[in-house]
Amino acid sequence: MKKAIQSIATLTLICTIISALLAAVNFVTAPIIEKAEAEKANEALLVVMPEGKGFSELSVSDYELPNSVVSLYREESGGYIFKMVTTGYSSGLTVMCGIDKDGKITGAVCLASGETLGYEKSYGENFKGLDASAADSVDTISGATKTTSAYKNAVKDALSSFIIVNGGSVDIRTEEEILADNLSAALPNGENFTKEFITEVLDGVSAIYKAGNGEGFVVVSGEKFIGIDKNGNALAENDEEIKALALSALEKHKDSAYSEIDLSSYEGISERIEKAYKTESGNYIFDLAAAGYGINGSYHASGEYIRIKVSATQDGKIISCLTVSQNETDGIGSECAKPSYYEQYNGKTEDTISEVDAIGGATLTSRGYSTAVSKVFEAIKILKGAN
Repeated sequence: MKKAIQSIATLTLICTIISALLAAVNFVTAPIIEKAEAEKANEALLVVMPEGKGFSELSVSDYELPNSVVSLYREESGGYIFKMVTTGYSSGLTVMCGIDKDGKITGAVCLASGETLGYEKSYGENFKGLDASAADSVDTISGATKTTSAYKNAVKDALSSFIIVNGGSVDIRTEEEILADNLSAALPNGENFTKEFITEVLDGVSAIYKAGNGEGFVVVSGEKFIGIDKNGNALAENDEEIKALALSALEKHKDSAYSEIDLSSYEGISERIEKAYKTESGNYIFDLAAAGYGINGSYHASGEYIRIKVSATQDGKIISCLTVSQNETDGIGSECAKPSYYEQYNGKTEDTISEVDAIGGATLTSRGYSTAVSKVFEAIKILKGAN
C-alpha cells in the first residue's frame, strides 16, 4: 500500500513538472508565434493594398455587414481591406479585397479555395481600379460560372461594406432573402413557397412559385412578382398587361396534361431514361437515373442513382430541370440537389449543355448528371423519328 502511494505521488510530481515546463515554453514561444502570424497577415494586406500602411483591425460585429465578411482592417489614409469567406462549388472560397479612400479597388486575391478549375487564382486582377458602379461589369467566366460568380459577389460585398463603414446604407440581403421577401410581398398570405416544375414554354415568365399553405401562386416575370390568390385573382399594383400575362401563364401551367410513353416500343432509348411522357402541346418530360458517385464511386458509395426530372421542347431545348432525389457525398456531390446547379440546365440544348459548370471536387457526380441529361436530346430524336 505504501509503495502504491509513493508511485502516485511520484507520477503527480512528474505531471506537475511537465505542466510547468509546457507553460514556460508557451510563455516564451507564444509571442513569437503571434508575431509571425501578424507579419503573415500584414503581408496579405499589402498584397491587396501595396501602398497601404498603418493597418489596424476593426471588429466586424460593430457594423451590419454582409455575412461573407469575416475580417476588417482600416488603413491610416482612409482605405479599408475586407476578408470574405464564401462558397463557389466548394465552401471556403476566401477572398481579400482592398479599397482605397476614394472607393476604388486596389487589389483582390484568393487566399484559400477548394475549387478545381483554378480560375479564382487570377480572377481578382479584373477588379483592380474599379469602384462599386463598375465592378458589376466584370464578366463571369463561361465554364466556371459558379466559381467566378461567387468571387465577384465577394468583391461586391467588400464594396458594399466600404459604403457601410463610411456611414452609408446598402441592401445586404442575400439572393435567397430577397426572393423570400419578394414572394411574401406578392402574396402576403402565402407561406413556405416552392418552385413549380414547368412543363410548358411560358413566354415572358421565368418561374412560378406555389404557396405551401394553399393560398395561391406567385408568377415571376422579369423583375416583377405577381401574386395570384387561391380564387384566381391577380394582386398588387402591377399593370393590367402584366397581370394578364401572369394569369395566362399560370392557367397554361396548371392545365398542362401529359401521358406516359411506352418506351419498350422504341429502340435505342438510353437506360438512363426510366420513364418518358408527352404533353398535349408536344413537349416531353423524362424521369432520369444518373449514375453519379453513388453508383461509380469506390469509397462509401451509396449504391443509389441521382433521380432527375427534365422537361424539354420537341426541338430539343430544356424547359426545366429538377433534382428529385440524391444520396451523393454530403457537402460535395450533394450540391447537385441545389437549384444553383440543376437550374443551369434550363434553356440548354445539345449544343450548349457543355456550358454547365461541373461541381468542384465532385467529378463523378457532375459527369453522371450531365450524361443522364444529355440522353434527353437523343431520346427526343428517336421519339420524333418514329412518329
